[in-house]
Amino acid sequence: MQKLRRVSELNVAGKRVLLRVDLNAEISRRKVQVSERFKAHAKTIAMLKRKRARIVVLAHQSRPGKSDFTNLKQHAKLLNRFTKIDYVPDVIGKLAVERILSLKDGEAVLLENVRSLDEEFKPSTKNALVKVLGNLCELYVNDAFSILHRTQTTIIIFPKVMPSAIGPTLEAELRALSKIKNSSSLYILGGAKPDDLIPIIRSPTAKEVLAAGYLGQLALIARGHNLGAQNLFLKRWLGLTKKLKPMLGKLVLPVDYAIRVKGRRVEIPLEDFPSKYEIFDIGTHTQKIFAERIARSRRVLMKGTVGYCEEKEFCKGTKALLRALSNSKAYSVLGGGHTLTALQKLRIPKSKFGYVSLSGGALIKFLAGEKLPGLVALENSPIRHA
Repeated sequence: MQKLRRVSELNVAGKRVLLRVDLNAEISRRKVQVSERFKAHAKTIAMLKRKRARIVVLAHQSRPGKSDFTNLKQHAKLLNRFTKIDYVPDVIGKLAVERILSLKDGEAVLLENVRSLDEEFKPSTKNALVKVLGNLCELYVNDAFSILHRTQTTIIIFPKVMPSAIGPTLEAELRALSKIKNSSSLYILGGAKPDDLIPIIRSPTAKEVLAAGYLGQLALIARGHNLGAQNLFLKRWLGLTKKLKPMLGKLVLPVDYAIRVKGRRVEIPLEDFPSKYEIFDIGTHTQKIFAERIARSRRVLMKGTVGYCEEKEFCKGTKALLRALSNSKAYSVLGGGHTLTALQKLRIPKSKFGYVSLSGGALIKFLAGEKLPGLVALENSPIRHA
C-alpha cells in the first residue's frame, strides 16, 4: 500500500481523469443485471465529481466471441441509478474525442466496451488506445482490484505513460485481502470450481481449510472414500485428487452430507457412502464442526457456497456458516459471486463481515501469492507521484 498513490489524496479539480472500473455483469434474458460492483464504482465516480474532476470511465463486458459480449448502453443506465453519467458509444474515435474535450468540471462519461478494440488485447505504449486517451487525460486511476490479474492495455500500460493512482474500491479490497494474506487464516472453500482453489490451499497463510463443495468431495476421494453416484459429477476433476493428497493434513473434511430422496432433504453420515444419490449440501454435524473452527479463528476467508443454494433446503449449510461467521469475533472476508447471492437471499447484512469482495480470479491469485500484473504496473509506475 505504501508504494501506491490514492486518488482521494490528490487535487483533481479541472483535470481529466481516466478511470478504469469493472462493470462486467451477468446478463439474463438480454438484460444486464446490476451488481455490487456498480454501486462501489458509482461511489468513486461521485467522489471524483465532488472533487470537480472531469471523468472518463473505461469498462468492459465479457470478450469478443462470447454470447454475453455487448455494448455498455445498459451498464450506463444502471450506473445512472447511483450517479449521473453519460454514455458515449465510442472509445477513441471522433465522437469520443469530442465528448471528452467538452467535459466540464464534475461531469462523467462512460465510453464504449473497451474490449471492442483489438488494441486492448495488444498491450503496447504505441497503440492507438494509449496514444489517444493518454494524450487527452491527465491522470490514470484504477478502481478495480478484480481486473488486476489481467495483462491488457488499460490495466498495465497506462500506468507506464501517465501519472497513476488507485481508487477507493481497489484500495478497500487490497487492504482487506492483505489482512487475510499476511497472517495465518482459516479458509472456507466451496463451490463448483475446485481446480481454482488448489493454489489457495498451497498458500502458507492457509493454516487450515474447511473443504466443502466439490473440493471437499474430491479430498474425501483422495483420502480413499467412495462417494458412489457423486463420483460421476466429479469425473472431470478426479485428476485433482493426486494434487490434493499432499495437502490433506491442513483440510477439515465433511463427516455427513445432505442428499435428495423423493424431493426431500435427507442427511446421511459419511459411513453410509457409497450412495446412489447426488450430494447437495453438508450435513448438520459438519456444520457444527465447521462452526467450532470459525469460533476459534481470528481471520477467516469464505469463498464459494458449501451447498446447492439455488434450493432453500440445500442452502442450510451455507446459512449456518454465514451465521457463524457473522456472530464471530473474527475478521472475515467473503468472496465469490454465489456466496454474495446467498448472502442477499438469506438477508444477512454485509455489515456483519469485515469485507465482501468483488473479485474472483484476482482474489485467488493474490491469496496464492502470485504477482498481479495490474498491481505491479501501478507499483512500478515511475510517475505515480506526479
